[in-house]
Amino acid sequence: MADSKPDRDAAYALKTPEDSVALYREWAKTYDQDFAKANDYRNPQLIAEQFAKRCDGDMPVLDVGAGTGLVGQALTAHGLAPLDALDISHEMLAVADSKGCYRNIIQGDLTGEIDIPDSAYGGVISVGTFTHGHVGPEAIDELLRVARSGALFALGINAEVYEADGFAAKFETLKDRIDGFEIVETYGYGKQADAALQQTRSSVALFRKR
Repeated sequence: MADSKPDRDAAYALKTPEDSVALYREWAKTYDQDFAKANDYRNPQLIAEQFAKRCDGDMPVLDVGAGTGLVGQALTAHGLAPLDALDISHEMLAVADSKGCYRNIIQGDLTGEIDIPDSAYGGVISVGTFTHGHVGPEAIDELLRVARSGALFALGINAEVYEADGFAAKFETLKDRIDGFEIVETYGYGKQADAALQQTRSSVALFRKR
């Protein structure tokens, strides 16, 4: 995986957490320009806006799969703080930390238990983590663990994997643990992206922990 060019196709082809660490180590310094800006990547702003519209003092917020901090920048623009960043990649977190959006930087693998106490957060947001080759629906239990009762969630899930990888079924099993569940669809790439990317949808799961 370390020999693969760091791009969206390589990211979708990831198989293991170790693959993720290797890819994002290489991609960290160029991600914002070579991917986000070049492809008019808008989901960080769109999903942060959905979170901000529903936010009612739901602090602090955990940014899951924070990467280079694009979601942190978007939440900060809405006046939301404090924010903590969680990601598997030390190198991506270093870029995020340099932007000054986050109170704490936490390196951790969401496919296992993360080093965060129970009920630590009033809000949880994730963009770009629940997609091809990354993290599956089983991680939602761990996010619920670190969220307090009433915490606001905004989880961006690639629409192609929402049904196929079991996210829809997972939320069915969580009916007695969450309230106000809704799905909002976003198109995460703007007009500067190629035509195929412009059709890429995210199913944004919005809810509160009961």
